[in-house]
Amino acid sequence: MKHFAFLLLILVFFTACKSTSPIVTSKKNNTKKEKLTKSEKRKTNHLAEELIDAAAENLGVKYKYGGTTKAGFDCSGLMFTIFDSNNITLPRNSYQQSKIGVVINPEREQAQKGDLIFFKTNKNSQINHVGIVIEANDDEIKFIHSSTSKGVIISSTKEPYYKKTFVQLNRVL
Repeated sequence: MKHFAFLLLILVFFTACKSTSPIVTSKKNNTKKEKLTKSEKRKTNHLAEELIDAAAENLGVKYKYGGTTKAGFDCSGLMFTIFDSNNITLPRNSYQQSKIGVVINPEREQAQKGDLIFFKTNKNSQINHVGIVIEANDDEIKFIHSSTSKGVIISSTKEPYYKKTFVQLNRVL
């Protein structure tokens, strides 16, 4: 009986540790578009709106290096926290977050709400800044992020600084 209880406890433990993240980890861009049902599109759009709402609730929160709370966020900490609030696990830093999902070619595909947008804002060649897309059209992407000088704000790729440093979009939903 003790062995049965022990096995049951082990089984429950491993089941509880199962990932619930719907993130795709492949960077392949399929040549044929995957067809989503209307229901799947609605769920994805709803999830994107929930993530954007969670990010918007933090507008005005100050920047704090390594921060993941309302006491202060860094850029990747904000993404980590808002995605985690919807049971989606992201890595903790922006470079590792840029390895998650499917890289979108902005010349061929339109950015969508909920996509992650990445920047190289330092002299190194490595991605070091991230935000979440809240609006996109042909010539502009608006995104929420945590800037070192202003905290959590909405910015645009039309701003010269972000236009110059923009490098990548990832679809994670």
